[in-house]
Amino acid sequence: MTTNSTTKPFAFGMIGLGTMGRNLLLNMADHGFDVAGYDKNPAQSVLLETVVSDIPKAGKAKGFVDIEPFVASLQSPRAIMMLVPAGPIVDSVIAELLPLLDKGDIIIDGGNSHFTDTTRRATALEAQGYHFFGMGISGGEEGARNGPSMMPGGDKAAYQYMKPVLDAVAAKVNGDPCVTYIGPGAAGHFVKMVHNGIEYAVMQLIAETYEVMRKGLKLSSEEIQTVFADWNAGRLQSFLLDVTKDIFAYREPGATTLLVDEIKDEARSKGTGKWTSQVAMDLVTPIPAIDSSVAMRDLSKYKALRVEASELYGDEIAPLAVDTEAFLAQLEQAFFFSMITTYSQGMHLLASASAQFGYELNLGEITKIWRGGCIIRAAFLETMLDAYRAKPDLAHLLLAPEVKVIIDETQPGIRTVLSIAVAAGIAIPTYAASLSYFDAFRSANMPSNLIQAQRDYFGAHTFERVGQTGTFHAHWQGDLIQK
Repeated sequence: MTTNSTTKPFAFGMIGLGTMGRNLLLNMADHGFDVAGYDKNPAQSVLLETVVSDIPKAGKAKGFVDIEPFVASLQSPRAIMMLVPAGPIVDSVIAELLPLLDKGDIIIDGGNSHFTDTTRRATALEAQGYHFFGMGISGGEEGARNGPSMMPGGDKAAYQYMKPVLDAVAAKVNGDPCVTYIGPGAAGHFVKMVHNGIEYAVMQLIAETYEVMRKGLKLSSEEIQTVFADWNAGRLQSFLLDVTKDIFAYREPGATTLLVDEIKDEARSKGTGKWTSQVAMDLVTPIPAIDSSVAMRDLSKYKALRVEASELYGDEIAPLAVDTEAFLAQLEQAFFFSMITTYSQGMHLLASASAQFGYELNLGEITKIWRGGCIIRAAFLETMLDAYRAKPDLAHLLLAPEVKVIIDETQPGIRTVLSIAVAAGIAIPTYAASLSYFDAFRSANMPSNLIQAQRDYFGAHTFERVGQTGTFHAHWQGDLIQK
């Protein structure tokens, strides 16, 4: 790509000036880039210009409510990012843009688009002479303003053109920007989707931990806050635990109870967790911890049915007959074990997708950019990075020696916690899915030979034999052992 060939005032444009779009644009201005934003809502455009940066060399930021002057204000080749809701809106924005663009201009989709939509759009826009790439962005509004983790994939020439801007605004860990070229096609949006699937599972694990402490140990909210704060100060340090400890310390002004206790137990979602589970099944790559977390969000929405069932079956949980301090230590082990298996499942899915779709994913580089800015950043990612540096072609994270050490140390905790919680009637399905996945993964001989036999018996689907090549069929009823 060539350098800027015009003297138009703005180097970069943003379509969609909601919290994420506005904050990312201001982040760019803080780093000296002159930027323009477009939003049909005049209030959003005005708000962009009312935020005054106190950085001496900050660039200019101007809002537009009409798309034509917005596009006309941008240097050539134009670089425009969309941060709008995924789905048909993205296509409508592209359709509105194209008559105003020149061949060679760059369009970036920074939303949570489904990777198949990104593949379709990339193919269509390339054929018309435009550069396009999909980029996952993680970190929420705070990350967008102060440094997100970004996962761009697709048109590599367009990424290289944008690299100085992306490197500047990304979160930094030990001086390294948390952004890298992910791979061709829809690789960036696929990786962000799996990131969100991991996020779903870790959030569900934290919620189940809360359930055990609240219902089983009968801890107060203040005591639960102390546990989460202590864990976050140790090896479990992560953004999600950091958020959780703050939630358990927050009261609205004048309130006598925590805000979290006033929130309905019906969790919403935007679909990225479901997409992760769906594509994992298509790729024949099991991710039961993520699947379980998606299912529990869905179950939470059936509030009326759950209330009716609680009245029919009861939902009272007797206090666990355990030493609280010792059990909390085991619960910490259980959480760490389950978190590791969750990341391991996600990374295995990325490896499968890379092989299937030709994404050429570098799992070490992905781990590296997830260490800062993003929602699933955690101290454990340093161990993951060590594992991938030691063996870049590592087939599965659970096979890494660095990970085995932690798994061996935390196994007793997950087994104890799960057995006690299940016996007491406390629902911790994502913990259970994590342990069962591990136990099946380490099994040299699963009971799937029986499933092969059953399928052949009722459907003549054939089976494979130990030590022999080819497929076989048995006449099961005719060859029964006579007693």
